Amino acid sequence: MLGIGGNRIYPTVLLIDDDMITREVIATILTISGYTLHTAENGDEAVAMLERRDCQPEVVLVDVRMPGLNGIPLVKAIREKSTAAVYAISGSEPPAELRAAVDGFLMKPFLPDSLQKLLDEHNRKPEDLAASDDAPVVSVKILGQFRQMMPEASVREVYASVVADLRLDALEGAITRKDAEQVRRIGHTIKGGCGMAGAQQAARIGALLEAEGDDLSNSARLREALVQAAENLERMLKVEFLA
Repeated sequence: MLGIGGNRIYPTVLLIDDDMITREVIATILTISGYTLHTAENGDEAVAMLERRDCQPEVVLVDVRMPGLNGIPLVKAIREKSTAAVYAISGSEPPAELRAAVDGFLMKPFLPDSLQKLLDEHNRKPEDLAASDDAPVVSVKILGQFRQMMPEASVREVYASVVADLRLDALEGAITRKDAEQVRRIGHTIKGGCGMAGAQQAARIGALLEAEGDDLSNSARLREALVQAAENLERMLKVEFLA
């Protein structure tokens, strides 16, 4: 199954399990919580997904007792294709050599809290996300669609409006007043508007402000990242839309 979810604060998860009920239960728990989840019914399918780069998980949950490719050979195959943390899940205690080959173990049946605690170790810090450069300034796809729909001058005006409406002063004021609710509202507005325009860096920071508004120290750092995103957008305007 292709990925469903998710929230960029949380790690992308690949679940490998031959039991449909287990897959459905774990999928429900994780997607409701906001994780991006990919699933595979067996080891061969999972390895093929990693080879094709259908998914690039940060965490792999793998049933180590399945028909076909399983156990240590499957763990080794995952390690060859991915840098993800690998956690064994099983209804029985795995042998010592298998425990040594994985990063952790959950005994079935396990409670949602146990799974959440394990995955919490891999949550991204908001400041790390804001500083990363893996998201483009603007979605090439959405920019292309705009250019098919409207004149070049109108497209430029869309992105100039995005830069003008990032509400940096209002955000600084809310942080100074320690108004977490207002920080979240501003983040929500930025996420929505920038998301519609395909301004991906700014939209991502808006989403983080909305999610992390109570942590005002992080909000201040995210505002700095938003200033950088605005500067990146302005540079994009100069390059893409020559005066």
